[in-house]
Amino acid sequence: MAMAFKMVSIHSHMTAVSSLIDAYLSVAPTQATEGMVVREDCRKSFMEMKWKRVHRYIVFKIDEGSKTIVVDKVGGVSEGYDDLAASLPDDDCRYAVFDFDFVTVDNCQKSRIFFITWSPIGSRIRAKMLYATSKQGLRRVLDGVHYELQATDPTEMGFDVIKERAK
Repeated sequence: MAMAFKMVSIHSHMTAVSSLIDAYLSVAPTQATEGMVVREDCRKSFMEMKWKRVHRYIVFKIDEGSKTIVVDKVGGVSEGYDDLAASLPDDDCRYAVFDFDFVTVDNCQKSRIFFITWSPIGSRIRAKMLYATSKQGLRRVLDGVHYELQATDPTEMGFDVIKERAK
């Protein structure tokens, strides 16, 4: 009889622990991205870049006041990678997408879209955490990205890195 009591006791503890884990897992992902809304102009600008090819790159930032991800800067077709790199601040985080055009060894014109998470060493810890936890919400909206890069300094996202990844 004592053995049956211990089995019921262990079973009830396991059930309680399982319920706590389920409750945590159902709440944890929403709390990580809670309140960050991706504005419609982010998706629209990306689709213009992807389908109409009217932008070379787009830089996004988090507006902490309104808790939204917004378009910070759009690079025209004539702008290049150096213009994108110059538009990223040294002391704050950003997201960026870059449309990289190249010619293959078979002489075929190709295009690949890169998603870049820019989190420089000089940025605030709060900003780094906010950008890390909000990234997936933006990524879900930007359908059609081929490659993803994370960079803390310019050498981690240099043009040579992008060329190598696109091969």
